[in-house]
Amino acid sequence: MSRGQRRAMGSMLSFLLLAILLHLAGGSPPPEPVVCTDGTSNCTVTNSVGSFPDRIVCRARSVTYPRTEQELVGAVAAAASAKRKMKVATRYSHSIPKLMCPGGLDGAIISTERLNRTVRIDAKKGLMTVESGMVLRDLVEAAGAAGLSLPNSPYWYGLTIGGLLSTGAHGSSVWGKGSAVHEYVVGLRIVTPAPASKGYAVVRELGADHPDLDAAKVSLGVLGVVSQVTLALQPLFKRSVTFVTRDDSDFADQVAVWGRLHEFGDMAWLPQQRKVLYREDDRVDVSSPGDGLWDSLLGRSIPTRLLINGRAAEERLQEGSTNDTALCAAGRLQADSLERQAYGFKNDGLNFTGYPVVGYQHRIQASGTCINSPEDGLNTSCPWDPRIRGSFSQNTDFSIALSKAPAFVAEMQRLRDLSPDTFCAGIDTRFGVLIRYVKASSAYLGKPEDSVDFDIVSYRSRTDGMPRAHADVVDEIEQIALHKYGGLPHWGKNRNFAFDGAIAKYPKADEFLRVKDRYDPDGLFSSEWSDQVLGINGSPNIVKEGCGVEGLCVCSDDSHCAPEQGYFCRPGKVHGEARVCSTSANP
Repeated sequence: MSRGQRRAMGSMLSFLLLAILLHLAGGSPPPEPVVCTDGTSNCTVTNSVGSFPDRIVCRARSVTYPRTEQELVGAVAAAASAKRKMKVATRYSHSIPKLMCPGGLDGAIISTERLNRTVRIDAKKGLMTVESGMVLRDLVEAAGAAGLSLPNSPYWYGLTIGGLLSTGAHGSSVWGKGSAVHEYVVGLRIVTPAPASKGYAVVRELGADHPDLDAAKVSLGVLGVVSQVTLALQPLFKRSVTFVTRDDSDFADQVAVWGRLHEFGDMAWLPQQRKVLYREDDRVDVSSPGDGLWDSLLGRSIPTRLLINGRAAEERLQEGSTNDTALCAAGRLQADSLERQAYGFKNDGLNFTGYPVVGYQHRIQASGTCINSPEDGLNTSCPWDPRIRGSFSQNTDFSIALSKAPAFVAEMQRLRDLSPDTFCAGIDTRFGVLIRYVKASSAYLGKPEDSVDFDIVSYRSRTDGMPRAHADVVDEIEQIALHKYGGLPHWGKNRNFAFDGAIAKYPKADEFLRVKDRYDPDGLFSSEWSDQVLGINGSPNIVKEGCGVEGLCVCSDDSHCAPEQGYFCRPGKVHGEARVCSTSANP
């Protein structure tokens, strides 16, 4: 591709990105995660992007859709009596790892899609009980209508309460109880297998003081099926949000203190542009004027044709030669466009008129309007909808102890300084590195200490084994975080190698496994994947040709990369113990 062609392609990608970000329409919510060829039998299981890290399609014998806890007990009992493996699938199933796969053609899927109601709200005590299939969007709206607020949540409101608890999902805060939703759980009902004498399934009720609650509130789905969750909420409050962009010269120092300065503060780093976007986000009194709304630009439905054209332009830049100039230009335009539109924040629910944006917690804390709209025949869709050839990416997400975060940030900056433009392909064009704060948790599989979470979304080819441009950048960052700084992978994100040995970093992992053995002694809710991740049997690494490109292993041989594409297994540039797929000529 000539320089003129690269410039033209970069301009096309930039235009398409701008058009996508400016579009306001909605429609075509994402598809169901479970599809069966014979009613509720002979099923395939997938996630919201339509692909697991190993690209293998998960299959199951059947799916059931219980509407009540009694029906849920019956579904578990039926599978347990037959000694059949089972897994839970939720309405939108956003987990990237294979947490939903029951492990074979004879497995059973239990969907919580129809367990989506509010059970009770006690406004005086600030307690709310919901069924586990309720979507976060509906939960926070119901809480707000009752004069209550869920103090923290993930930013995407298409998650179910059961799913987000199982993976330890969180927002950003080290204030109070912190940003993880499971810290607000004070009661939980879970259906687990049982002996024949007890009808093959029982409901276990875990109150706030029950010793097993710290296992059940972040469980990876291996203990049973959560039926109901009781949350301790707070009186309705408002938040005040302002975004400030600064250069990244003091980024390493700020990462240590920003979360202490602002209750819901986060950061986004744009490495090639040498900028940090700081979110000043604090609680204000409910009487403060303002009816702000967050309608995230990244969670809106987009005209499908724009998404397809944008992806095609990106593929031509990524999968040919490395077109850094065009990719960097697209990244800058995207950042400017997001900033001009205040990242989807609106002062009155319709328009942005200036900072701060003040609004009720349930209108500010999360977003994702592409799941709200009626089906329109795929004229529009969520950007990642697997039914179209739109966005396709991988998600690297890990947490590092707050005390170690400044040193880690400084190391990322050293890597950037070696070749800034190489960061455009995998980071700057995908909205940078999102940085959030997570407080230490009592959950056995929660964060053992106050942490900083780093979240990177990067390009992924639809062709198995095809590397992305400058594949070594994100891979080295990830290995530095996990191996040098003891980082913990997010349970619901990441590729396979991130989970290798991770369970040993949780001081109370043995206590979790003891609860697992009591609740499900036959391992009916376990799978090959969960056994590998929990250190019970085997490793999540899959060593084969191209495994380093796909994140299924850390490369140790050139064949693990793509030597025919010019990618070889090489040491990291700033962390010599890292092994990454690189175009570097030096072995």
